Amino acid sequence: MSNEDFNTKLSTIVKQLKLVIGVFVITIVVSIFYFLGFFDVSISNRNQSEIAIPKNDSADFWLAPDINSITDEKQKDLVLYGKELIIHTSKYLGPKGSVNQISNGMNCQNCHMDAGTKIFGNNYSSVAANYPKYRARSGKEEDIYKRVNDCFERSLNGKALDTLSKEMQAIKAYIEFLGSNIKKGKKAEGSGFKDLAFLDRAADAKKGKDVYVAKCQTCHQANGEGLLIADGTEYTYPPLWGEHAYNDKAGLYRLSNFAKFVKSNMPFGAVHENPQLTDEEAWDVAAFVNSQSRPSKETPNDWPKISEKPIDHPFGPFSDGFSEKQHKYGPFKPIKKKKDESKKQA
Repeated sequence: MSNEDFNTKLSTIVKQLKLVIGVFVITIVVSIFYFLGFFDVSISNRNQSEIAIPKNDSADFWLAPDINSITDEKQKDLVLYGKELIIHTSKYLGPKGSVNQISNGMNCQNCHMDAGTKIFGNNYSSVAANYPKYRARSGKEEDIYKRVNDCFERSLNGKALDTLSKEMQAIKAYIEFLGSNIKKGKKAEGSGFKDLAFLDRAADAKKGKDVYVAKCQTCHQANGEGLLIADGTEYTYPPLWGEHAYNDKAGLYRLSNFAKFVKSNMPFGAVHENPQLTDEEAWDVAAFVNSQSRPSKETPNDWPKISEKPIDHPFGPFSDGFSEKQHKYGPFKPIKKKKDESKKQA
């Protein structure tokens, strides 16, 4: 090879080497700048038609409004007090309550998770938008006061709050504020309980006991008595049965409500997108908990129209011919089928 050919080939190799080194250096520099946040690669600054945007299911759900957005300081204080009462009901109104002693020691938040704001945690999002409304349980139109006092008398196994009291006004103000971003007559996405398929069999309390021991007992204790804080004013973990638990006319005494509730919220830390119980475990542990002893409340005026009773209402009489036991534990599919057929014929 002549010197001229050698020099030409060497020059070509050097140019290629410089190109490779240059690309490598630029790549390193760009990576460093990207890591340090110098480049804005947000979706808003790019052509969205070129980007595959993953679906975020949570974006469709209700979001609680910010209390700090309230400009009227007096109203803001009332709403904040309402929130405090929901979180620490027993501190103010429990057996050792500083304001009154009218409830069993549980907090509203025990059933209405995260101060009534959790998606599918029995939140308050749709209450203000839908009350007053007719409720089949009483056979009458009810307002928010009546709905709140139902919880005090059933879930908290206590006495009704004076509707003119500061405490009732605060709770009502808080509930109405949470629902202030929902149009009248509408239901927020993620309110109430998430649907749960019926089993093909009856819920099994014996299997439910195994679920309870494995996944619930650590917090709610072996005898379902819950765990009190040191001064005894409220529960860290509420009782699920026994004299301080919700009574047998509370909403959670209906098996479907309890099963749906625990499926999306229990054990502690569970959320509806990432449940920790299977459907069968949820139904069975509901059967176990609701088979245990608890306070009983006489409600002779409930369900004046027998045909309007929910299929899992556990007390007769019934108009469909199914037993009280089946109405409590299932299987519920045959009851639902007969009820649907009756509606079509009506």
